[in-house]
Amino acid sequence: MVFVLVHGAWHGGWCYKRVAQYLRAAGHEVHVPTLTGLGERSHLMNRSVNLETHIQDVVNLLRWEELKDVVLCGHSYGGIVITGVAAKVPDKIRALVYLDAFVPADGQRLFDFLPPQTQAAMTDEARKNGDGYLMAPIPAAAFNVNRADRAWADQMCVKHPLACFEDKVTVGNVVDRIAKKTYVLATDWPPPEAPGMPSPFVPIAERLRADNRWCVVAMHCGHDVMLDMPKELVEALIAAG
Repeated sequence: MVFVLVHGAWHGGWCYKRVAQYLRAAGHEVHVPTLTGLGERSHLMNRSVNLETHIQDVVNLLRWEELKDVVLCGHSYGGIVITGVAAKVPDKIRALVYLDAFVPADGQRLFDFLPPQTQAAMTDEARKNGDGYLMAPIPAAAFNVNRADRAWADQMCVKHPLACFEDKVTVGNVVDRIAKKTYVLATDWPPPEAPGMPSPFVPIAERLRADNRWCVVAMHCGHDVMLDMPKELVEALIAAG
């Protein structure tokens, strides 16, 4: 199978390193794009980078790598991205996997899933510390990343464009038209020692469990499933395809 794994906000393709190794060892083709302005492409960050930029990053990967029959996975913010990708090239998608991710309807934006006070805090933080358009990474501890990887994850994450959370996505009913859809819910965050905003993904998973067109899988770990349970995630990805 062909897998394209899209990371979430502040991250980069680096976060899927272990998952990609396991999938390739099992004989699968794997692509782990880093979205513009993040990870090793952080030198490309500028005020024009937005949600559409990131959607086009993945669309172009599929086009120029001549990919088809793709299992497309998006983590967290990446759920918004892959939905936008599926709307543009539905004929290339075999299955969608939302990894503790947002599943937007037509015209929604990421901020629609967050409390108003969280939106205000992120916007204010960007104004004060991110030249008005960049949000600082949320510490790995808040997402209950396993302790061995927390310092590494914090070191690797970079600021993310505020516009990506503000932009609406135009997708029609594309998600309904993709036959194979899996939702992976990370159940073990926020951690007791770093309580904060409750997971916005629990209500999404609960809603999808009632829909027989979806397969919902629980992973008992923190938000960064690819770091905490890479082997189990590989099994879920293969099953999703």
